[in-house]
Order: sequence, then C-alpha cells, then structure tokens
Amino acid sequence: MERRRHWRGVSSELREITQGHRQNLTPAEAVLWEALRGQRLAGMRFRCQHAWETFIFDFYCPRHRLIVEVDGGYHQEPDQAEKDQMRDLYLSNCGFVTLRVTNEQVLGELPAVLEQIQAYAPRPPCGTGAKASRACE
Repeated sequence: MERRRHWRGVSSELREITQGHRQNLTPAEAVLWEALRGQRLAGMRFRCQHAWETFIFDFYCPRHRLIVEVDGGYHQEPDQAEKDQMRDLYLSNCGFVTLRVTNEQVLGELPAVLEQIQAYAPRPPCGTGAKASRACE
C-alpha cells in the first residue's frame, strides 16, 4: 500500500511548484538546508520548501511556527519589499514568525544566521503535549 502525503489546503499546481523548488535550491538555500536538515540545529525539525495555503516557505519549523526565508537581491526592490512586508504581516496574524536572511548572509555568515534561527528554539511550541504539537504541523 502506497503512503499518500496529506497536503492540507494546497493546490496541485502549488504542490508541483514546491516539489520543483526542492529539486532546484539556490546555492544559499542548499547551504542552509545542509545545516538545518536532520534536526542538526538545536533539535529543530525543518521542512524545506513547505507549502501552506498559497505560500511556499523556504524553510519551516512546525514546532515553533518559524519560517526562514532566504532572500535574493530582488527582495530589495521596493515593490517586492512591500509584498514581503504584507505577506509577513498576514503570516504573523496567522501565528507564524518569519525570519528573513539574505543570500549573502547565508553564504558569508552562516554561523551568525544559525544563531539567529536557534534563538527561536526556546519559544514555547503551540499547544502542549504530543497531540497538540502535532496539530500545529
């Protein structure tokens, strides 16, 4: 019997895009993913290129509802910066925390980036107990 993934509220188009992104990470995303995968950072479990509603998060830690976005240069453009700010506000209102880092920070200052991410580990997970924390994922 084949195990099927459950994609809550995610369109098939977004699912395909997400899978493509996972297979074609930017150099900075690949470096950060190597540092995060397998609970290597403070036992935090991350998902790479995670889809939620109409969004794709570069990295997502469900236990802490932490989104890490690795931004390229186009995120400095005024229109894109405004879109990012609106997206982050919406996600904040949904209970997520978004941490934005640049490609340059990941490639040149990885230990500092990992410290920033790890600072979110002490945040209490949503809910309590095994069933409640699984519900947040």
